[in-house]
Amino acid sequence: MIETLTIIIAIAFIIAGIFIHPILIKKRRRHYKQRPFPILWNAVIENNLPIYYCLSKGDRQRLQGHIQVFLAEKQFIGCNGLLVTEEMKITIAAVACLLLLNERGEYFLKLRSIFIYPRTYFVNEIAKTGSYIVEEKRVARLGESWTNDQLVLSWEQVQYDTRNWQDGRNIVLHEFAHQLDQEDGEAEGVPILLRKLDYPIWMQVMTAAYQQLCHDVQRGKKTVMDSYGTTNPAEFFAVATETFFEKPHQLQKQHSALYELLQSYYQLDPVQWV
Repeated sequence: MIETLTIIIAIAFIIAGIFIHPILIKKRRRHYKQRPFPILWNAVIENNLPIYYCLSKGDRQRLQGHIQVFLAEKQFIGCNGLLVTEEMKITIAAVACLLLLNERGEYFLKLRSIFIYPRTYFVNEIAKTGSYIVEEKRVARLGESWTNDQLVLSWEQVQYDTRNWQDGRNIVLHEFAHQLDQEDGEAEGVPILLRKLDYPIWMQVMTAAYQQLCHDVQRGKKTVMDSYGTTNPAEFFAVATETFFEKPHQLQKQHSALYELLQSYYQLDPVQWV
């Protein structure tokens, strides 16, 4: 009887935890957002994120709140002897949280650690070149997003991208778009959408835009989106996200359906910012 009662109590605690845990997370995040935003943090963003001046007062306040949650929940780890500074953390958080201005609220659900290299880093990549032949080669990287709980960035590239906003390339936007894509466990260019009926529309618009980019690149035509987007649908979503935030006018003009799709997903209209 005692053993049965103990099991029932344990199950009750587990069930209560399942329901209470999300409430506690929301309460904790609300507390982070209500903290005064440090003046020095704001100065870093003003210096390192040109688009910050173009945001409305409400968007800036929401961004500041998201940054405080992000910094409280994620850890930053320096690699190859790099000492992680406040500037690095705040800059990366500010750019990444632009993707969350629509109050998605999950804060890159699976992500726990952000590894920062001083500059371009190298990894050993294993590639299958034939039926039974495996080749290992050393590949240069500027960033990558892993499906478990880690993301990697080159600080030198982060700096370059923030200084050259509107060139359509941004490693932070790119890799964190991958994080959104990977929240369901797959990297396929389809993030979690609000409604089931949104998926057919997403596939239709994204597939058409992806095929158009592939066709234009093959013909040597100048494109608003980087040709790296032709790699696969997952990379196309990340490249389209970079372009949406950095070249909104051009994307809207050349790919209006794609722009409207991303506008609906991110619940933002960057055309109004520039």
